[in-house]
Amino acid sequence: MKIALATHLDYGYIQERDHHILQDLILQKISGNEIYILRDEDDNNIGFMRYGYFWDNTPFMNMIWIDEQYRRQGLGKQVILFWEEKMKEKGFQLVMTSTLANEEAQHFYRKIGYRDSGCLLLEDEPLEIILTKKIRS
Repeated sequence: MKIALATHLDYGYIQERDHHILQDLILQKISGNEIYILRDEDDNNIGFMRYGYFWDNTPFMNMIWIDEQYRRQGLGKQVILFWEEKMKEKGFQLVMTSTLANEEAQHFYRKIGYRDSGCLLLEDEPLEIILTKKIRS
């Protein structure tokens, strides 16, 4: 697997799969180098990871997507560790993400070192678990 910054050529692939962001913002995220694309050995897109900044100063992983046939092969973990290393290189000491309490992802994040740091409860929504990970000691 190869991990690279997404380009405008990846827009269609991301747009078809990411329904959690306004479509107009995808190109802004690509231009801002806030989306990593995962490619197989033949350079076919197989997933992506999108992030932003919580409080404008803490890297926050907003979305990770791996195409169905590539799931449960460790690719999600690889792209997260890759992203964490890039954030460390930029001088950050902490990264964040979140997941719904009724999703299995919370267990995945805990296995790779993320810790529960709080929650958010919005009306008519499941509990959102906020997770953080120190990437520098």
